Amino acid sequence: MTWTTTRDLDAFEAAAGDFLRARPAEHTVLLSGVSSLRVLGVDAFGQDAPSFGWRRCGGPAAVDAAYVWTPPRPVLLSPMPDGAAADLADVLAAARAGVPGVNAGRAAAEAFAAAWRRHGTVRTAARRRLHRLAELTPPDPAPPGAARRATPADRALLRGWFAAFAEDIGAAAPRDARALDDRIADGRCLLWEAGGRPVSMAGIPRTLAGTVRVAPVYTPPELRGRGYAGAVTAAVSQAARDSGAQEVLLFSDLANPTSNALYRRLGYRPVEDYLVLAFE
Repeated sequence: MTWTTTRDLDAFEAAAGDFLRARPAEHTVLLSGVSSLRVLGVDAFGQDAPSFGWRRCGGPAAVDAAYVWTPPRPVLLSPMPDGAAADLADVLAAARAGVPGVNAGRAAAEAFAAAWRRHGTVRTAARRRLHRLAELTPPDPAPPGAARRATPADRALLRGWFAAFAEDIGAAAPRDARALDDRIADGRCLLWEAGGRPVSMAGIPRTLAGTVRVAPVYTPPELRGRGYAGAVTAAVSQAARDSGAQEVLLFSDLANPTSNALYRRLGYRPVEDYLVLAFE
C-alpha cells in the first residue's frame, strides 16, 4: 500500500478518477480542482506545476486515498485512513516539496498534521463546514431586488469581489480572470441587483458527477445585514437544481455564526467539518 505521485493530470484521472467520482460530495474540492485544471489549464492556480497522488490498498483498481496540490495553495486531501495520511506526509516531506499546508476533512487533516509535526510546525488557518442542501427555503420576505445572471459587463466588478472574498477567507486571490470568465460565459454566476446596481453575488463551479458546490458567496461589507446574501444564495441553489444537479453543497466558515445560521434557514444541513492547516 504505497503512494504514487505524478505531475501528469491524465495519469491521475485514469488512476483515481473513478474513486473520486464514486463519492462526489466527499471529494467535491478535489473534483472541482481537477476540473479547473482541465478546462482552464494546468497553470490556472499558479506558475508551479500541480502535483497529484493516489494510494492503492490491494488490487489494481482499489484506490483508497488521493490528493491534489495546486501551488501555492494547500494540498487537497480526500478522506483517507490515518496510515495513508501519515505516509503521504512523509512522502511529501522527503521530496522537499515546500508544502504550505493541507485542506481536508478533519480526520485526514489531523492525521496528516500529526505526521508533519516531525518536519515542522502546524497551525490552524481556518475551520469550515461542508453542508448539503435538503429542502430549499428561500427568504420570506425576500429583500428588495431580483437575481440576474452576470454578464461580461460585470467582469471588472466581479474581479474585485472575487479577490475580496478570497481575502475574507484567508485564501489566495485568483491568479487571473480565467475562472470568472468561464463562469460568466456559462451563466454560473448570479448577482442580486437592488436599486439598479449589483449588491451581492453567488457562483457555482461546473456540475461534476451530479454534484455542484455554491462558491463564492460575497456581499460588500457596507451592504451586509440586508438579506442580499441569503436571496442570491437561494437563487443560485435553485438554478443549480434546475440545471439537473442531484446534490448542492456549500462550505461555511465556522468562525462566522451569521452565515452558518443563514445557510441553515435556507435548508442546508451539515455533512462534515474541514480544517485548513498551515505549515511553518
